[in-house]
Amino acid sequence: MRIKVCGMTRPEQVMQLDEIGVEFAGFIFYPKSPRYVFSHMSKEQLKKLKGQHINKVGVFVNTPAEEVLQLVDECGLYLVQLHGDESPRYCEKISNYVTVVKAFRMREGENILWRAKDYQDVCDMFLFDTEGAGYGGTGKKFNWNILKGENVRKPFFLSGGIQPEDVDLLKEFEKESVAKDLFAIDINSKFEVAAGLKNMDAVRTFVNSIKA
Repeated sequence: MRIKVCGMTRPEQVMQLDEIGVEFAGFIFYPKSPRYVFSHMSKEQLKKLKGQHINKVGVFVNTPAEEVLQLVDECGLYLVQLHGDESPRYCEKISNYVTVVKAFRMREGENILWRAKDYQDVCDMFLFDTEGAGYGGTGKKFNWNILKGENVRKPFFLSGGIQPEDVDLLKEFEKESVAKDLFAIDINSKFEVAAGLKNMDAVRTFVNSIKA
């Protein structure tokens, strides 16, 4: 199972992720976030950040398309994750240039396929997270049950308050029919000692357990 660790702010921790075998490192390009990447490193530093396995993911919220495309080049991003109110047409414009992950903040009882239907043909992947005030992750547990029995027909990231103790639950979820499209697990705040500062021992233990 692939892993994405989001909200990275320290170059040395990104390189540790690469050593552990994590496939994706997420960087927040939303100025209102406490994990805003440019509060911690420059574009040049971010572009130079390369490992054997790690791929850089830029997380954007309602950013002008031209700015996103420019930052993809300036920072050497592999994926773009759109976490705001981006329209299908906007997503299509970005996806013509780089792989796009569209995030959906889901409410209890909301129909996932209805929510995602207009994005099915213009995005490369989806990410499902918990609805909350404002934008970005909430750290609240996502109710995976609303995915059970669905046919997403698109590779997706599972997000929303995933914590170190969830290994067995995730392995059970992998047995569900919907998990045929599960592309990666997305973790963030439950593995931190402070915003943007990861508990690397907890990350390592989690990754080793998931991949065992």
